[in-house]
Parts: sequence; structure tokens; C-alpha cells
Amino acid sequence: MKYLEYTPLDRINDFLSHVNLGERTIKGCLEAYSCKHTGTDKRLSLSLENEILDHLGKSLDTDSSSPVEYLCSRSSRKTMIYLLLTLHHMYPDYDFSAVKAHEFFTEESWDSVKQIFDDYMFEASKAWLEENEVPLLETLYKTLDEVVKLAECEIYSYNPEAEANPFLEKGSIWSYHFFFYNRKLKRVVYFNFGCLSNLVGDFGDESSFEEDDEIFEGMDM
Repeated sequence: MKYLEYTPLDRINDFLSHVNLGERTIKGCLEAYSCKHTGTDKRLSLSLENEILDHLGKSLDTDSSSPVEYLCSRSSRKTMIYLLLTLHHMYPDYDFSAVKAHEFFTEESWDSVKQIFDDYMFEASKAWLEENEVPLLETLYKTLDEVVKLAECEIYSYNPEAEANPFLEKGSIWSYHFFFYNRKLKRVVYFNFGCLSNLVGDFGDESSFEEDDEIFEGMDM
């Protein structure tokens, strides 16, 4: 996977790097990648493919009546491997398991994703308009369309459990992770954005909570 540089993405990234809204902060990141293998991608891709096929074989042996559908299609396996390779490039210190990760990928419609943007980026959009004439979401949609042609894209969300989430930050209130994959262009745009509480530090560290627990021990609640 080769990182692709696009100036319009950089502009949005600069804004979303830290949008302070008082008690909360909105943060986001957009990155574009070519699906062409580079460096260790071929070896990693083969490893992920073997992991998936091995899991498929075991699943069919234990329950032949309900195979894991995504595993049975080579095209779907290839798509998921591209998404995993993107994650590996974004977070090289985290080991993404193909067998586990497939549970967290969900194909989304553009309408549902657009609704999430409308709902969760409303306040950030107001902050953007303080320095820009064209609305944030209009700029975002136009940029995505330039890079990956939205009408041709398959869109996937990634929603891991807390213990399998390499993106989780202290004070996280909510977060979303989307992949815009254009099969024809062999290109992926990864977009994550989330909201963090700015009040977390005001309550002290974890040790202070442990001390509070000791104080209340033995008391009738």
C-alpha cells in the first residue's frame, strides 16, 4: 500500500487535528492509499490470506450449514485484506488479526455515513465556517469524490471492541472509522474522527479513584 499525497486532504487534516469546543475536542484524520503492494505488503497479504483460509476450513468442519460468508468469496477476502493492510500502515505497532477483524467490518451505505457526518460533525462544521466560506461537509464530500469517486466506492466501517481497539484514547466519548474503497481505481481512503472530553484530567488519575474506593469500603451504600 502506497501513501498518496493530496493537498485538499491536508487542508482538512490540519483543521481536524484539534477542534477545541470547550469541554470537548473533535479530532480526525484522512489518508489515501494505493492498493498496489509495496515493501512487506506481499508477505503480509499472503499471511492474512492463509489465516482466513485456515479459519474457513475450521468453520466448515465444525458447522458446514453456516459458513462465514465473507470468507467464501475471494473478492471479499481481497477487499478485507486491503482494509487490513491500510490499518497496518496507519498503526504499524498493532497486530490486526484477519480472523478477529472481520467481525468488526461492516459495509455501509453512503446515506447512512452521510447521516453520521451530519449528526456528529455539526459543531466542528460551525468552527470551520469561522475561517472558511465553503461548508466543511461540502468540502469533505468534494475532496473524497476527487480522490476515490464516491459513486463508485464501497464503504466500510470498523467498530472493534474496546480491548481490540488501537484507536481508543483517554477521554474518548465516541469515534468512527470509515474506509472508502474504489475497486476500479484500486484506492482506499481511510477516515477516522472522534470526540474527546477535555474534562478527564480535571478528575485526577486512576490512583485517585482507587483511593476513593478505599474510603468507601465498609460503608453502607
